[in-house]
Amino acid sequence: MLAVLSPGQGSQKPGFLTPWLELPGARDRLTWWSALAGVDLVHLGTAADAEEIKDTARTQPLLVAAAVLAAEHLPMGDVALVAGHSVGELGAAVLAGVLPPEAAIALAGLRGREMAAACALAPTGMSAVLGGDPDEVLATIEKHGLHPANRNGAGQIVAAGALDALAGFKDAPPAGARVIPLKVAGAFHTPYMAPAESALAAVAGGVTTHDPVRTLLSNLDGTAVTDGREMVGRLVRQVTAPVRWDLCMRTLQDLGVTAIIELPPAGTLAGLAKRELKGDGAPEIVTLNTPDDLTAARDLIARHGQPQH
Repeated sequence: MLAVLSPGQGSQKPGFLTPWLELPGARDRLTWWSALAGVDLVHLGTAADAEEIKDTARTQPLLVAAAVLAAEHLPMGDVALVAGHSVGELGAAVLAGVLPPEAAIALAGLRGREMAAACALAPTGMSAVLGGDPDEVLATIEKHGLHPANRNGAGQIVAAGALDALAGFKDAPPAGARVIPLKVAGAFHTPYMAPAESALAAVAGGVTTHDPVRTLLSNLDGTAVTDGREMVGRLVRQVTAPVRWDLCMRTLQDLGVTAIIELPPAGTLAGLAKRELKGDGAPEIVTLNTPDDLTAARDLIARHGQPQH
């Protein structure tokens, strides 16, 4: 069984879309999607520097557009399972047939703008916690009045909340753990994002959805969602709910996934999978970063794919 994964915020790199614009129709697609997202996706994916694409309002639609654009060049009919990390779930919803690309791009634009606005309401941030006993890490996060925003597996949990609480957490970390402040605008996937969740909910109710045509995992609990409307509801709730990527990877393992393709900008989710899904049953992984990687990705699908009916 083969899984296609769509990465989330923080995976972006300056110029990462440049080689994709050489493919027929790619620039036209991105120009059209730019009108829906309210940002210039061509500029952001090619000429913008790291600071510009760190902006939540710009990054989120850029990542969804990149995933969908690349997936259009894969034989997705033979892909059994899709999942996305955080905003990457909108890309995964397109690949599963739940949302049309235009709806996902528009929702990503709105999600990014509203989360950026929520970040401006209070000085908040996020810190990666590497290592340590998971239960002790979670207890220490709670003791400092913080939230476990991402539980990524492979010994990585992300704490989020007020900047002063994060500073205290860094000064008194859990035993055996390293705390690394992240360069993000605020405390994503926590109650601080409640205004953004409300704004997204107000719009998402009117989006036309379809039930998934392939297995689609949810960040909420790692389970497969079979109802399109339910998935959109989960996408809305995910703005304030923790990303349980650890549970998504456990499901990949439980289902016997033998191969993984990570869509551009690829590397982050592949790295987590390599550290978590080890041993004899470790999946074969292809990171799809440029069109030059399409041959390897198509070969992986040919060897591990399952035609969907």
